[in-house]
Amino acid sequence: MKIILPEGRLKELQIAQGSIEIVLKRLGINPVVVVVAKNGRIVAELDQIRDEDELKIIRIIHGG
Repeated sequence: MKIILPEGRLKELQIAQGSIEIVLKRLGINPVVVVVAKNGRIVAELDQIRDEDELKIIRIIHGG
């Protein structure tokens, strides 16, 4: 699986299937501070993934 991390770095991860939540846990990323696009579409943490999917992890920036 191809994963684009928030800082733009590319990472390959082997995962047969599972959820985005599992991928975030394996990468040590807090799901509260990011959104994930799977194959170009924003999806929920519980969305199922396969090894051929491409994920882009986008850090949420907020402030006042």
